[in-house]
Amino acid sequence: MTELSHFDDAGRVKMVDVSEKPVTKRVAAASAKVLLSAETLEKLHTQTNPKGDPLEIARIAGIMAAKRTSELIPLCHPLDLSRADVTAEVTEWGILLRSEAITTSRTGVEMEALTAVSVAALTIYDMCKAIQRDIEITEIRLERKTGGKSDFLRG
Repeated sequence: MTELSHFDDAGRVKMVDVSEKPVTKRVAAASAKVLLSAETLEKLHTQTNPKGDPLEIARIAGIMAAKRTSELIPLCHPLDLSRADVTAEVTEWGILLRSEAITTSRTGVEMEALTAVSVAALTIYDMCKAIQRDIEITEIRLERKTGGKSDFLRG
């Protein structure tokens, strides 16, 4: 890694100038885990939640968050997303969330993908906290990114 890009030579915070970068198709994927007890997982399938289906609401919340990432992360560029999606998979330990964000732009969509799974995870927490107070959100991470100067694929 060279240096932090959001600081100028005097150490002041700055928004990165991407005007010289080429416009390319950019894709990023992220994931997060929400650790839930067996009791909570059982109730996801056997009870009607008055707020709605936690997994579907989390998916929608994640998609909405991806579209608003630049409003939440101060120096993040606003992007015209071509696609934002979140999936929620029930596992033996909880919920595995995955997101994908796509744009054709001068800068990547990593922050949008990461924001999507983060907000989806927080939504599951909100929807299930009445059943379980010790829910853990773990392993929020970038899985891959393509289309920019340096592609990344988690090994």
